[in-house]
Amino acid sequence: MSSMFELLMELPLFQGVSRDSMAAIVGAAKFHFLKFPAGETILRAHDPCNHITFVISGSVRSTVVNTSGSFAVSQTLKAPAVLAPDFLFGRVTEYPATVVAEEATGILQISKPDYLKILNSDSVFLFNYLNLLSVNAQKAQVGILSLTKGEVDERIAFWITALTQKGGTDIKLTCRSRDLCSLFNTPRSIFIAALDNMKQRGLLDYTNVELSIHSREDMLALLLHTPEPSGD
Repeated sequence: MSSMFELLMELPLFQGVSRDSMAAIVGAAKFHFLKFPAGETILRAHDPCNHITFVISGSVRSTVVNTSGSFAVSQTLKAPAVLAPDFLFGRVTEYPATVVAEEATGILQISKPDYLKILNSDSVFLFNYLNLLSVNAQKAQVGILSLTKGEVDERIAFWITALTQKGGTDIKLTCRSRDLCSLFNTPRSIFIAALDNMKQRGLLDYTNVELSIHSREDMLALLLHTPEPSGD
């Protein structure tokens, strides 16, 4: 039981909670522990988001794809991590990404009704969740405002940070270069020059079909010119 408590208290959204509060929710809420072998799909894009879902061991590959399938952003998330927590409530309550186990992976799911009870049981739970939602909302607003100069590197940084989570690694943006030029409404010569500049600065590598991002934190610093707030 002690090891389970320690595991739960390390999870995003549960940090800072007292042991007594954790003991109370373990007794009251239903925790669903699931195991997935490497290569097995855990979640599919557009599945109903009826649970808060945590990666408690192992790692997963999360991929967001546009409707035409011409554009995709993928990332690796390692335990402990929470998957798309800002889609549990709101107008769109569907998982935005397909998530596949990269190795033997443990998942914890808590139903929305039980998670609501948890949020109401202790203000720390509620503060953690509200802080995460606020950070994500503010990040999007500041990111959009930072694009007013129209710099290609900032537009790339915005797309990367908007479609990935804090802690995401091995980030890939997969799309043909000509489609990216159209997406960013930029002549090919200017776009390639921007990519060359970003490569020289150690931000990414690229081919005709893929951008490989070295560090999400560097992308965010480029976009916001400040470190990412805690809570994302």
